[in-house]
Order: sequence, then structure tokens, then C-alpha cells
Amino acid sequence: MAISVNPSIKRGFRKFRNISLVVLALSLILFVAIRYYYPFGEGVKTGQLNYVVYKGIIFKTYEGKLIQSGFQSNRMGAIQSNEFNFSITDPQIADSLMRAGGQIVELRYKEYFGTLPWRGYSQYIVDEIVSITPINQLPINNYPPEAATIQ
Repeated sequence: MAISVNPSIKRGFRKFRNISLVVLALSLILFVAIRYYYPFGEGVKTGQLNYVVYKGIIFKTYEGKLIQSGFQSNRMGAIQSNEFNFSITDPQIADSLMRAGGQIVELRYKEYFGTLPWRGYSQYIVDEIVSITPINQLPINNYPPEAATIQ
């Protein structure tokens, strides 16, 4: 004995299913857009540029590290330098930073909730160089000072 379903109930179920699928698809699109493409934070970081590298297996990206002044600790009793790891999407900015290693740089960045493989390994994406300041170093050939030499 076959069970027959009222045609109006079938139409109602199909309508409910279709609306549910549309809502689910829109929710998924909204989630991906906010998580990966909406910058929820922007700012400027300043520090000594440690390195900028071009690396990756499938997606080659520019990655860098900035050493900021001061110390931070994730747990009690431990001290580590305050480092800022970032990614760069613009090859011209990356090239300028590759030539500025060891100098004091001020970088404008955007922070995203998630990372994308073609955008880089970091949630922080540098999009502008605000300033580059060379570090004043003492000349190596000025040691020992001339006043301290014995004649």
C-alpha cells in the first residue's frame, strides 16, 4: 500500500527547501566575505626590519618580520622580543623593503580574520611604506678612539 502525499504539502516542502538553500548559500558567501576579505583592523607598526622573503610551494608570497622595541611575553617569567610578522601583496612594496633590511621602517597594514594561501601566511597585510629611516651606526675603523692611543 503506497502512501500518497497531498500535492500542496509537496509544494510547501519544495518552497521551504529552496528558501533554506538560498539562505544557506547567502550565509556562506557572507561568512567567507567577512572572514577573508573584510579588514577589521588597520594600523601602523614601527620597528627594525629583520627580513623580507619570497617563499611558497604553490603560491609564492612575500613574507617579512619587523622587530619592535620592547619585550612581550605570552606566559609568566618568559621574555621574548616583540616581533611583527606580516605578508605583502604588492611586489613593488616588497622590493623596496628587501632593500631596506636592518633599517627602521614604519609600515601601514590591514588585519584580516583569516589568511588566504595566495595572499600570504599572515593575517597582517602591509599595503604601504610610511617611512624608512637608516640606523646610525658607528664606523668600524674608529676603534680604538684616537685620544686613547699612546704616543
